[in-house]
Amino acid sequence: MTVDIQPACLGLYCGKTLKYKNDSMEIYGDCGVCPRGQRTNVQKYCQPCMESPELYDWLYLGFMAMLPLVLHWFFIEWYSGKKSSSALFQHVTALLECGAAALVTLLVSDPVGVLHIRSCRVLMLSDWYTMLYNPSPDYVTTVHCTHEAVYPLYTIVFIYYAFCLVLMMLLRPLLVKKIACGLGKSDRFKSIYAALYFFPILTVLQAVGGGLLYYAFPYIVLVLSLVTLAVYMSASEIESFKDLLARKKRLVVLFSQRALIPPRPESGPELYRGVFKLFKASLPSLCHTPTRSLPAAHIWGIARHGVRWRYARERFLAKSQEALLFHLNNYMLIKYHLSSTRPP
Repeated sequence: MTVDIQPACLGLYCGKTLKYKNDSMEIYGDCGVCPRGQRTNVQKYCQPCMESPELYDWLYLGFMAMLPLVLHWFFIEWYSGKKSSSALFQHVTALLECGAAALVTLLVSDPVGVLHIRSCRVLMLSDWYTMLYNPSPDYVTTVHCTHEAVYPLYTIVFIYYAFCLVLMMLLRPLLVKKIACGLGKSDRFKSIYAALYFFPILTVLQAVGGGLLYYAFPYIVLVLSLVTLAVYMSASEIESFKDLLARKKRLVVLFSQRALIPPRPESGPELYRGVFKLFKASLPSLCHTPTRSLPAAHIWGIARHGVRWRYARERFLAKSQEALLFHLNNYMLIKYHLSSTRPP
């Protein structure tokens, strides 16, 4: 087989598209942008993305898919009120909306009609920002070679957010109007209005910082899990293990928060062993978390309840040593489980 030889391509992401192929010859076009679903190889030829996403890629997509769901749950809980019986139904509806949006997104992605996607491997951070690497051979004319080198990890998130927004606008208003009788007319749709704000924010976040989120999301999940746990326990006034067991909802929040921590990205049985090791290593801190009040949680309680600074200082210093041991335990756990979480 012979290949039509042409001058080499300039730029990091410019490539030659296959124009004609038979048993004895391959003819490529001029150097330019690769079609969607392809990226350049080492020889600067556009090759189709035929690989399956790695576990780390699925974890990233799961993280981006969980963001609107968690925000839905937060604003539903925030605006529903303690005596409202509609919060549970709205939580379930938000879960169904996001789950249906995820299924539809996978079905419309290439290959269409199956719960499977083909992708290109992420090699470096610049793969997410190909628009910054358009070459200028004569320093006057720019050769535009912008394409999705990380196909489909960049655009599939936008498709998912669009389906989430459409399903929410179709289902949620009818449900809220029927069951949110305990809320005033002005409060019934506030969780929906909030979604109309945070969906554009999430879209801009993915558009601008998608590559940074791809490499940093395990650390973001771990840090946010600790901070939100501290804030929740302070807001719920949980000061002992008995207070934690007083309501089942608190246990659900605690174990859900731990479950969201990404395991080590291993395949097969090793993945489940990683999950078990994570839970086993987390068990001591799970049992002592309510009694070892974090200084951050106590500071949140100060701002919330208006405690005087003298009492706050004494309480803070009394808990410092115990909190330090707690943080060291979590730091070692984080360091161990993130050692193999980074993408290649």
